[in-house]
Amino acid sequence: MTERNIHVQPASGRAVEDEHVEIVERKGIGHPDSICDGVAEAVSRALAQTYLERFDTVLHFNTDETQLVAGNAAPAFGGGEVLEPIYLLIVGRATKTYDGKRIPAETVALETAREYLDETFPHLDIGTDVIVDVSLGEGSGDLQTVFGEEGSVPMANDTSYGVGHAPHTETEQIVYNTERRLNEEYAVDNPEVGQDIKVMGKRENDHIDVTVAVAMVDNYIADLDAYKDAVEGVRSYVSDLASEYTDREVTVHVNTADDYDEGSIYLTTTGTSAEQGDDGSVGRGNRANGLITPNRPMSMEATSGKNPVNHIGKIYNLLSTEIARSVAEDVDGIRQLQVRLLSQIGQPIDHPHIADANVVTESGVDVEDIRGDVEAAIDDELAGVTDVTKRVIDGELSTF
Repeated sequence: MTERNIHVQPASGRAVEDEHVEIVERKGIGHPDSICDGVAEAVSRALAQTYLERFDTVLHFNTDETQLVAGNAAPAFGGGEVLEPIYLLIVGRATKTYDGKRIPAETVALETAREYLDETFPHLDIGTDVIVDVSLGEGSGDLQTVFGEEGSVPMANDTSYGVGHAPHTETEQIVYNTERRLNEEYAVDNPEVGQDIKVMGKRENDHIDVTVAVAMVDNYIADLDAYKDAVEGVRSYVSDLASEYTDREVTVHVNTADDYDEGSIYLTTTGTSAEQGDDGSVGRGNRANGLITPNRPMSMEATSGKNPVNHIGKIYNLLSTEIARSVAEDVDGIRQLQVRLLSQIGQPIDHPHIADANVVTESGVDVEDIRGDVEAAIDDELAGVTDVTKRVIDGELSTF
Protein backbone atom coordinates (compact mmCIF):
# COMPACT_ATOMS: atom_id res chain seq x y z
CA MET A 1 0.00 0.00 0.00
CA THR A 2 1.19 3.55 -0.75
CA GLU A 3 1.87 6.39 1.69
CA ARG A 4 -1.48 8.05 1.15
CA ASN A 5 -2.99 9.82 4.16
CA ILE A 6 -5.94 7.52 4.86
CA HIS A 7 -7.77 7.58 8.19
CA VAL A 8 -10.37 4.99 9.21
CA GLN A 9 -12.28 5.59 12.43
CA PRO A 10 -15.57 4.70 14.11
CA ALA A 11 -18.41 7.09 13.33
CA SER A 12 -19.19 9.45 16.20
CA GLY A 13 -22.94 8.90 15.99
CA ARG A 14 -25.46 6.21 15.20
CA ALA A 15 -26.29 4.98 11.71
CA VAL A 16 -28.79 7.17 9.86
CA GLU A 17 -31.14 4.18 9.69
CA ASP A 18 -31.29 4.27 13.52
CA GLU A 19 -32.01 7.99 13.87
CA HIS A 20 -35.54 8.96 14.92
CA VAL A 21 -36.05 11.37 12.02
CA GLU A 22 -34.62 11.12 8.50
CA ILE A 23 -35.24 13.50 5.61
CA VAL A 24 -34.34 12.77 1.99
CA GLU A 25 -35.09 14.68 -1.23
CA ARG A 26 -34.63 14.18 -4.96
CA LYS A 27 -35.31 16.72 -7.67
CA GLY A 28 -36.26 14.96 -10.89
CA ILE A 29 -34.69 15.51 -14.29
CA GLY A 30 -37.38 18.02 -15.23
CA HIS A 31 -36.92 20.25 -12.17
CA PRO A 32 -35.43 23.62 -13.25
CA ASP A 33 -32.30 23.03 -11.16
CA SER A 34 -31.87 19.57 -12.67
CA ILE A 35 -32.43 20.93 -16.18
CA CYS A 36 -29.43 23.19 -15.58
CA ASP A 37 -27.42 20.29 -14.16
CA GLY A 38 -28.30 18.09 -17.11
CA VAL A 39 -27.49 20.67 -19.77
CA ALA A 40 -24.26 21.76 -18.05
CA GLU A 41 -23.04 18.18 -17.78
CA ALA A 42 -24.01 17.28 -21.35
CA VAL A 43 -22.11 20.33 -22.63
CA SER A 44 -19.17 19.45 -20.39
CA ARG A 45 -18.93 15.97 -21.89
CA ALA A 46 -19.28 17.32 -25.43
CA LEU A 47 -16.48 19.85 -24.95
CA ALA A 48 -14.19 17.22 -23.44
CA GLN A 49 -14.89 14.88 -26.36
CA THR A 50 -14.29 17.68 -28.87
CA TYR A 51 -10.90 18.51 -27.33
CA LEU A 52 -9.93 14.83 -27.25
CA GLU A 53 -10.89 14.33 -30.88
CA ARG A 54 -8.93 17.37 -32.04
CA PHE A 55 -5.93 17.43 -29.70
CA ASP A 56 -5.89 14.08 -27.87
CA THR A 57 -6.19 15.88 -24.57
CA VAL A 58 -8.86 17.69 -22.53
CA LEU A 59 -8.36 21.44 -22.41
CA HIS A 60 -9.49 23.89 -19.76
CA PHE A 61 -13.24 24.58 -19.52
CA ASN A 62 -16.17 24.65 -17.12
CA THR A 63 -19.92 25.14 -17.64
CA ASP A 64 -21.09 24.92 -14.03
CA GLU A 65 -22.73 28.35 -13.86
CA THR A 66 -25.60 27.56 -16.25
CA GLN A 67 -28.83 29.37 -15.37
CA LEU A 68 -32.54 29.05 -16.24
CA VAL A 69 -35.14 31.83 -16.21
CA ALA A 70 -38.68 30.53 -16.11
CA GLY A 71 -41.17 31.27 -18.87
CA ASN A 72 -44.91 31.79 -18.71
CA ALA A 73 -47.64 29.39 -19.76
CA ALA A 74 -51.40 28.94 -19.81
CA PRO A 75 -52.09 25.25 -19.19
CA ALA A 76 -55.61 23.99 -19.86
CA PHE A 77 -57.41 20.67 -19.95
CA GLY A 78 -56.80 19.06 -23.31
CA GLY A 79 -53.83 21.30 -24.07
CA GLY A 80 -52.65 24.81 -23.26
CA GLU A 81 -49.85 26.97 -24.59
CA VAL A 82 -46.55 28.56 -23.66
CA LEU A 83 -46.93 32.34 -23.57
CA GLU A 84 -43.32 33.29 -22.91
CA PRO A 85 -40.39 30.93 -23.54
CA ILE A 86 -38.00 29.57 -20.94
CA TYR A 87 -34.56 31.19 -21.18
CA LEU A 88 -31.52 28.97 -20.63
CA LEU A 89 -28.06 30.53 -20.47
CA ILE A 90 -24.98 28.30 -20.60
CA VAL A 91 -22.31 30.14 -18.67
CA GLY A 92 -18.68 29.27 -18.04
CA ARG A 93 -15.23 29.17 -19.61
CA ALA A 94 -13.79 27.29 -22.55
CA THR A 95 -10.53 27.11 -24.45
CA LYS A 96 -11.37 28.50 -27.90
CA THR A 97 -7.87 28.65 -29.37
CA TYR A 98 -5.17 26.05 -28.88
CA ASP A 99 -1.98 25.16 -30.74
CA GLY A 100 -2.80 27.85 -33.28
CA LYS A 101 -6.26 26.41 -34.06
CA ARG A 102 -9.68 27.86 -33.28
CA ILE A 103 -12.30 25.69 -31.59
CA PRO A 104 -16.10 26.22 -32.01
CA ALA A 105 -16.77 25.79 -28.29
CA GLU A 106 -19.96 27.84 -28.20
CA THR A 107 -21.39 26.10 -31.26
CA VAL A 108 -20.69 22.75 -29.62
CA ALA A 109 -22.41 23.98 -26.45
CA LEU A 110 -25.52 25.19 -28.27
CA GLU A 111 -25.92 22.06 -30.36
CA THR A 112 -25.41 19.80 -27.36
CA ALA A 113 -27.84 21.70 -25.14
CA ARG A 114 -30.57 21.60 -27.78
CA GLU A 115 -30.03 17.89 -28.38
CA TYR A 116 -30.20 17.16 -24.65
CA LEU A 117 -33.42 19.13 -24.21
CA ASP A 118 -34.99 17.55 -27.28
CA GLU A 119 -34.16 14.01 -26.14
CA THR A 120 -35.12 14.53 -22.49
CA PHE A 121 -38.30 16.63 -22.71
CA PRO A 122 -40.80 15.34 -25.29
CA HIS A 123 -43.38 18.00 -24.42
CA LEU A 124 -40.98 20.92 -24.83
CA ASP A 125 -40.69 22.48 -28.28
CA ILE A 126 -37.04 23.48 -28.48
CA GLY A 127 -37.71 25.90 -31.30
CA THR A 128 -40.35 27.96 -29.51
CA ASP A 129 -40.80 26.95 -25.85
CA VAL A 130 -37.19 27.54 -24.81
CA ILE A 131 -34.44 29.93 -25.86
CA VAL A 132 -30.94 28.49 -25.47
CA ASP A 133 -28.12 31.00 -25.23
CA VAL A 134 -24.43 30.64 -24.47
CA SER A 135 -21.73 32.87 -23.03
CA LEU A 136 -18.42 31.09 -22.54
CA GLY A 137 -15.51 33.26 -21.55
CA GLU A 138 -12.09 32.49 -22.99
CA GLY A 139 -10.25 29.79 -21.11
CA SER A 140 -6.49 29.92 -21.32
CA GLY A 141 -4.65 27.13 -23.07
CA ASP A 142 -1.84 27.76 -20.59
CA LEU A 143 -4.06 26.26 -17.90
CA GLN A 144 -3.65 22.92 -19.62
CA THR A 145 -0.37 22.59 -17.74
CA VAL A 146 -2.19 22.04 -14.45
CA PHE A 147 -3.62 18.84 -15.93
CA GLY A 148 -0.12 17.34 -16.14
CA GLU A 149 1.55 15.51 -18.97
CA GLU A 150 -0.17 12.73 -20.90
CA GLY A 151 -0.47 9.66 -18.69
CA SER A 152 0.37 11.50 -15.47
CA VAL A 153 -1.96 12.24 -12.58
CA PRO A 154 -3.40 15.80 -12.72
CA MET A 155 -2.90 18.34 -9.95
CA ALA A 156 -5.86 19.56 -7.92
CA ASN A 157 -7.30 22.84 -9.18
CA ASP A 158 -8.54 23.84 -5.72
CA THR A 159 -8.34 23.13 -2.03
CA SER A 160 -11.76 21.58 -1.55
CA TYR A 161 -13.48 18.38 -0.54
CA GLY A 162 -15.98 15.75 -1.61
CA VAL A 163 -18.27 13.53 0.44
CA GLY A 164 -19.79 10.13 -0.23
CA HIS A 165 -21.71 7.53 1.73
CA ALA A 166 -23.05 3.99 1.40
CA PRO A 167 -25.19 2.02 1.48
CA HIS A 168 -28.44 3.92 0.92
CA THR A 169 -31.04 3.73 3.68
CA GLU A 170 -34.50 2.39 2.90
CA THR A 171 -35.86 5.94 2.72
CA GLU A 172 -33.07 7.00 0.37
CA GLN A 173 -33.77 4.03 -1.88
CA ILE A 174 -37.48 4.84 -2.02
CA VAL A 175 -36.93 8.52 -2.80
CA TYR A 176 -34.28 7.89 -5.45
CA ASN A 177 -36.20 5.13 -7.21
CA THR A 178 -39.56 6.87 -7.04
CA GLU A 179 -38.40 9.66 -9.35
CA ARG A 180 -36.31 7.45 -11.61
CA ARG A 181 -38.96 4.81 -12.11
CA LEU A 182 -41.82 7.25 -12.55
CA ASN A 183 -39.84 8.91 -15.34
CA GLU A 184 -38.31 5.82 -16.91
CA GLU A 185 -41.06 3.21 -16.46
CA TYR A 186 -44.41 4.62 -15.42
CA ALA A 187 -44.45 7.57 -17.81
CA VAL A 188 -43.98 5.29 -20.83
CA ASP A 189 -47.61 4.15 -20.56
CA ASN A 190 -48.80 7.25 -18.71
CA PRO A 191 -47.65 10.27 -20.76
CA GLU A 192 -49.67 12.62 -18.56
CA VAL A 193 -46.77 12.39 -16.10
CA GLY A 194 -44.26 15.13 -16.90
CA GLN A 195 -40.52 15.03 -16.29
CA ASP A 196 -40.65 17.48 -13.38
CA ILE A 197 -41.06 15.12 -10.43
CA LYS A 198 -39.88 16.13 -6.98
CA VAL A 199 -39.82 13.58 -4.16
CA MET A 200 -39.45 14.25 -0.45
CA GLY A 201 -39.15 11.41 2.03
CA LYS A 202 -39.58 11.72 5.77
CA ARG A 203 -39.06 8.79 8.09
CA GLU A 204 -40.25 9.33 11.64
CA ASN A 205 -39.22 6.30 13.66
CA ASP A 206 -40.68 3.44 11.58
CA HIS A 207 -43.22 5.39 9.54
CA ILE A 208 -42.21 6.80 6.15
CA ASP A 209 -44.09 9.60 4.40
CA VAL A 210 -43.33 10.11 0.71
CA THR A 211 -44.49 13.40 -0.77
CA VAL A 212 -44.44 13.51 -4.57
CA ALA A 213 -44.97 16.59 -6.74
CA VAL A 214 -45.74 15.61 -10.34
CA ALA A 215 -46.14 18.14 -13.16
CA MET A 216 -49.08 16.71 -15.09
CA VAL A 217 -49.15 17.38 -18.86
CA ASP A 218 -52.40 19.08 -19.87
CA ASN A 219 -52.58 17.57 -23.37
CA TYR A 220 -53.34 14.19 -21.78
CA ILE A 221 -55.74 15.43 -19.09
CA ALA A 222 -59.30 15.94 -20.37
CA ASP A 223 -60.90 17.25 -17.19
CA LEU A 224 -60.66 17.36 -13.42
CA ASP A 225 -61.79 13.76 -13.03
CA ALA A 226 -59.01 12.64 -15.38
CA TYR A 227 -56.53 14.66 -13.32
CA LYS A 228 -57.72 13.02 -10.11
CA ASP A 229 -57.31 9.61 -11.75
CA ALA A 230 -53.78 10.54 -12.80
CA VAL A 231 -52.88 11.57 -9.25
CA GLU A 232 -54.34 8.36 -7.84
CA GLY A 233 -52.42 6.32 -10.43
CA VAL A 234 -49.14 7.85 -9.28
CA ARG A 235 -50.02 7.37 -5.62
CA SER A 236 -50.82 3.69 -6.14
CA TYR A 237 -47.67 3.08 -8.20
CA VAL A 238 -45.39 4.71 -5.63
CA SER A 239 -47.05 2.82 -2.78
CA ASP A 240 -46.33 -0.48 -4.53
CA LEU A 241 -42.79 0.64 -5.37
CA ALA A 242 -42.03 1.58 -1.76
CA SER A 243 -42.97 -1.90 -0.56
CA GLU A 244 -40.07 -3.28 -2.63
CA TYR A 245 -37.56 -1.40 -0.45
CA THR A 246 -39.02 -1.53 3.06
CA ASP A 247 -41.30 -3.42 5.40
CA ARG A 248 -42.03 -0.21 7.28
CA GLU A 249 -45.41 1.50 6.96
CA VAL A 250 -45.37 4.00 4.07
CA THR A 251 -47.87 6.74 3.30
CA VAL A 252 -47.70 8.38 -0.14
CA HIS A 253 -48.95 11.91 -0.82
CA VAL A 254 -49.20 13.32 -4.36
CA ASN A 255 -49.58 17.00 -5.36
CA THR A 256 -50.59 18.10 -1.89
CA ALA A 257 -50.93 21.77 -2.89
CA ASP A 258 -53.93 20.97 -5.11
CA ASP A 259 -57.24 22.63 -4.23
CA TYR A 260 -59.95 20.93 -6.27
CA ASP A 261 -62.69 23.28 -5.06
CA GLU A 262 -60.71 26.28 -6.31
CA GLY A 263 -59.55 24.50 -9.47
CA SER A 264 -55.93 24.96 -8.44
CA ILE A 265 -53.97 21.91 -9.62
CA TYR A 266 -50.45 21.06 -10.80
CA LEU A 267 -51.20 21.17 -14.53
CA THR A 268 -48.51 22.12 -17.05
CA THR A 269 -48.18 22.34 -20.81
CA THR A 270 -44.57 21.15 -21.05
CA GLY A 271 -44.18 18.82 -18.07
CA THR A 272 -41.90 21.16 -16.12
CA SER A 273 -42.49 24.01 -13.67
CA ALA A 274 -39.82 25.91 -15.60
CA GLU A 275 -42.58 26.97 -17.96
CA GLN A 276 -44.02 29.24 -15.32
CA GLY A 277 -42.25 30.96 -12.46
CA ASP A 278 -39.67 28.42 -11.31
CA ASP A 279 -36.05 29.40 -12.12
CA GLY A 280 -33.04 27.12 -11.90
CA SER A 281 -29.27 26.99 -11.36
CA VAL A 282 -26.54 24.37 -11.47
CA GLY A 283 -25.65 22.95 -8.07
CA ARG A 284 -28.86 23.84 -6.23
CA GLY A 285 -30.33 20.36 -6.51
CA ASN A 286 -29.16 16.81 -6.07
CA ARG A 287 -25.65 16.01 -4.90
CA ALA A 288 -23.40 13.67 -6.89
CA ASN A 289 -25.24 10.60 -5.54
CA GLY A 290 -28.57 11.84 -6.90
CA LEU A 291 -30.01 12.82 -3.54
CA ILE A 292 -30.24 15.68 -1.06
CA THR A 293 -29.57 14.20 2.40
CA PRO A 294 -29.76 16.56 5.40
CA ASN A 295 -28.95 13.70 7.79
CA ARG A 296 -25.52 13.29 6.23
CA PRO A 297 -22.59 15.65 5.57
CA MET A 298 -22.73 17.10 2.06
CA SER A 299 -20.49 19.21 -0.15
CA MET A 300 -22.02 22.39 -1.53
CA GLU A 301 -19.92 22.15 -4.69
CA ALA A 302 -21.75 22.01 -8.02
CA THR A 303 -20.68 18.71 -9.57
CA SER A 304 -22.30 19.10 -13.00
CA GLY A 305 -20.45 21.07 -15.67
CA LYS A 306 -17.06 21.12 -14.00
CA ASN A 307 -14.02 19.91 -15.91
CA PRO A 308 -13.66 16.16 -15.26
CA VAL A 309 -9.86 16.18 -15.27
CA ASN A 310 -8.87 18.02 -12.10
CA HIS A 311 -11.83 20.02 -10.78
CA ILE A 312 -12.09 18.69 -7.24
CA GLY A 313 -15.72 19.78 -6.85
CA LYS A 314 -16.51 17.14 -9.46
CA ILE A 315 -13.79 14.49 -9.12
CA TYR A 316 -13.84 14.09 -5.34
CA ASN A 317 -17.63 14.11 -4.97
CA LEU A 318 -17.93 11.38 -7.58
CA LEU A 319 -14.90 9.48 -6.31
CA SER A 320 -15.91 9.57 -2.64
CA THR A 321 -19.33 8.23 -3.61
CA GLU A 322 -17.76 5.46 -5.70
CA ILE A 323 -15.31 4.60 -2.90
CA ALA A 324 -18.08 4.39 -0.30
CA ARG A 325 -20.18 2.12 -2.50
CA SER A 326 -17.38 -0.23 -3.49
CA VAL A 327 -15.84 -0.51 -0.01
CA ALA A 328 -19.24 -1.09 1.65
CA GLU A 329 -19.90 -3.88 -0.85
CA ASP A 330 -16.46 -5.49 -0.72
CA VAL A 331 -15.59 -5.32 2.98
CA ASP A 332 -17.71 -7.47 5.29
CA GLY A 333 -18.96 -6.01 8.55
CA ILE A 334 -19.76 -2.47 7.37
CA ARG A 335 -23.23 -1.18 8.15
CA GLN A 336 -22.62 2.43 7.11
CA LEU A 337 -19.62 4.16 5.58
CA GLN A 338 -18.96 7.85 5.04
CA VAL A 339 -15.95 9.00 3.02
CA ARG A 340 -14.51 12.53 2.92
CA LEU A 341 -11.75 13.45 0.50
CA LEU A 342 -9.87 16.74 0.96
CA SER A 343 -7.59 18.09 -1.75
CA GLN A 344 -4.75 20.58 -1.60
CA ILE A 345 -4.37 22.84 -4.61
CA GLY A 346 -1.46 21.93 -6.84
CA GLN A 347 -1.06 18.44 -5.38
CA PRO A 348 -1.74 15.18 -7.28
CA ILE A 349 -5.40 14.24 -7.07
CA ASP A 350 -4.56 10.60 -6.27
CA HIS A 351 -2.91 11.77 -3.03
CA PRO A 352 -5.60 13.72 -1.16
CA HIS A 353 -4.62 15.91 1.76
CA ILE A 354 -6.65 13.40 3.74
CA ALA A 355 -9.03 10.54 2.96
CA ASP A 356 -11.25 10.16 6.01
CA ALA A 357 -13.55 7.15 6.43
CA ASN A 358 -16.11 7.01 9.24
CA VAL A 359 -17.53 3.55 9.81
CA VAL A 360 -20.56 2.11 11.58
CA THR A 361 -19.94 -1.62 11.88
CA GLU A 362 -22.34 -4.52 12.08
CA SER A 363 -23.06 -5.97 15.53
CA GLY A 364 -20.10 -7.96 16.80
CA VAL A 365 -17.62 -6.30 14.43
CA ASP A 366 -15.01 -3.81 15.67
CA VAL A 367 -13.50 -1.18 13.38
CA GLU A 368 -10.06 -2.59 14.21
CA ASP A 369 -11.15 -5.90 12.69
CA ILE A 370 -11.62 -4.33 9.26
CA ARG A 371 -9.40 -1.24 9.35
CA GLY A 372 -6.70 -2.76 7.15
CA ASP A 373 -9.20 -3.95 4.54
CA VAL A 374 -10.90 -0.54 4.39
CA GLU A 375 -7.60 1.32 4.09
CA ALA A 376 -6.40 -1.01 1.33
CA ALA A 377 -9.68 -0.68 -0.58
CA ILE A 378 -9.60 3.12 -0.38
CA ASP A 379 -5.96 3.17 -1.44
CA ASP A 380 -6.77 1.02 -4.47
CA GLU A 381 -9.66 3.31 -5.49
CA LEU A 382 -7.46 6.42 -5.19
CA ALA A 383 -4.82 4.81 -7.37
CA GLY A 384 -7.43 4.59 -10.15
CA VAL A 385 -8.71 8.16 -9.80
CA THR A 386 -8.15 8.98 -13.49
CA ASP A 387 -10.71 6.29 -14.38
CA VAL A 388 -13.35 8.67 -13.01
CA THR A 389 -12.44 11.20 -15.70
CA LYS A 390 -12.87 8.63 -18.46
CA ARG A 391 -16.17 7.38 -17.08
CA VAL A 392 -17.55 10.91 -16.79
CA ILE A 393 -16.62 11.79 -20.37
CA ASP A 394 -18.15 8.54 -21.58
CA GLY A 395 -21.38 9.32 -19.72
CA GLU A 396 -21.09 6.35 -17.36
CA LEU A 397 -21.34 8.40 -14.14
CA SER A 398 -24.29 10.57 -13.25
CA THR A 399 -23.52 13.88 -11.54
CA PHE A 400 -27.02 14.59 -10.21
